[in-house]
Amino acid sequence: MFNLMPRVHRAMVATPHYLASAVGSQILQQGGGAYDAAVAISAALGVVYPHMTGLGGDAFFLAYDAKTRRIEGYNGSGRAAAAATPAHFAALGADAIPYRGALAALTVPGMADAWWHAWRRGGKLAWAELLAPAIRYAEEGFPVSRNLRNWIVRDRDVLSADARMAAVYLPNGQVPREGERLVQSALAESLKLLQLEGRSAFYEGELMRELTRASERDGGLLREEDFRRHRGEWVAPISASYRGYDLYQMPPNSQGFAALLMMNMLEHTELAGIPRHSPAFYHLVTEVVKLAFAERDRYLTDPAFRQIPLEMLLSKPFAKRLFERISLQPPKAETFLSQAMGQDTAYAAVVDEEGNAVSFIQSLYFDFGAACMGGDTGIILQNRGSFFSLDPASPNVLEPRKRSFHTLMPGMVLKDGKPFLLVGTQGGEGQPQTTLSVLTGVLDYGLTIQEAIGLPRWVYGRTWGVSADTLKVEGRCGPEVAERLAAWGHRVEVLQDWDDATGQSQGILISPDGTISGAADPRGDGSAVGW
Repeated sequence: MFNLMPRVHRAMVATPHYLASAVGSQILQQGGGAYDAAVAISAALGVVYPHMTGLGGDAFFLAYDAKTRRIEGYNGSGRAAAAATPAHFAALGADAIPYRGALAALTVPGMADAWWHAWRRGGKLAWAELLAPAIRYAEEGFPVSRNLRNWIVRDRDVLSADARMAAVYLPNGQVPREGERLVQSALAESLKLLQLEGRSAFYEGELMRELTRASERDGGLLREEDFRRHRGEWVAPISASYRGYDLYQMPPNSQGFAALLMMNMLEHTELAGIPRHSPAFYHLVTEVVKLAFAERDRYLTDPAFRQIPLEMLLSKPFAKRLFERISLQPPKAETFLSQAMGQDTAYAAVVDEEGNAVSFIQSLYFDFGAACMGGDTGIILQNRGSFFSLDPASPNVLEPRKRSFHTLMPGMVLKDGKPFLLVGTQGGEGQPQTTLSVLTGVLDYGLTIQEAIGLPRWVYGRTWGVSADTLKVEGRCGPEVAERLAAWGHRVEVLQDWDDATGQSQGILISPDGTISGAADPRGDGSAVGW
């Protein structure tokens, strides 16, 4: 199932699509650094992985600068339109924000802004060079991967409902064959405008005008002023220590603190003494997930709108109190109803020859986002805003110019002040859980990054239209594990042996001797490239 894990000494790229990995490698070998490669990879993924990400979505970057030995994050998430209020949806007779269509696309896409500022921060190459590979794949086409084709099959009805989406992804009304060339001409033209004019093309220029004209025409809420006012921001990451390592995540509105809280809880047990493939392991981590998610859902929102007690949430005593609530002897599953959320995301990582490292993640939220294009731009708009609540008691209640509770959470682990591990994954509820699986695989069980990513996975949570949570476990976990977990009170659902419902994770590990190893998830279309 695994490719040979590359081990190198100079540089490494790991992405969920082999063409994006090739782009990152190309940029580094042209003399670019990790920041350049990250932007070029991100742009390429928006073309070759359009079901997961694109120019109409958001992106978060976590970057380590080798010269200053500083780690910082860029929050590239968009804010809700000024006209986006619960009253607007009440007037339409809606008790929830729709998942698809122009009304679901009510947050400004933050991706282009994030590219621009990441490049300005640490880029070496010209801006135009970074977008050139993405433009080429959009204009000349690329072979449809198995993963993309599978998602087009799943979403055929949704894609058919939008004429522009159908024209691109269902040419002549047919699902493209695996390997068939997929051309996105309108997207290529939009990328060329961005290449020529920079960030201003998207937030002040013709792209902005076309996107907002289409929004208004189709009944959406985004207007020109929403784009003009958008600004992402450099932020200080949050961190927690774990068995001698320093774990870093993005601060709210990212859910990254949930992963740190989970690891803080696990530090109160000798995890290495619990066999990784045992029912006891899956029970423990599932109960940890439930407790962390309860705190996440209680507080997570845009910190500009509501105070979030991060000092308490990340404290060791708080984690200890939560951990002591877990029933381990005898094992007993507690009840917790999670929020249903989208899971379609792309994570990638880069380490360059100077030791700079970028861990980054991007998304349209759902598969193919809002399933509508912004006019003639070829840009698929995200439906991140559909996750806002219309309940005034919710911390994530919809408010004008507010950022939503955000699932995106790129991670980085430092040892003695230097990058040791870059990790992240696709998935909504699954992101903290798969991150936990990979982190514990490396830090507790002593596995390589490839072995850790290849471990059998679980994902706890609720899917759309289902009123109860399930604990989903890959079939490789074995029937005895599923039976024992069910006996302990878990509502178990057995997935395929290698199921992308558990996410697509990538990672790069830098050993103390300087050896760099990388891995892409065998559940996806990715690869790791190094030299």
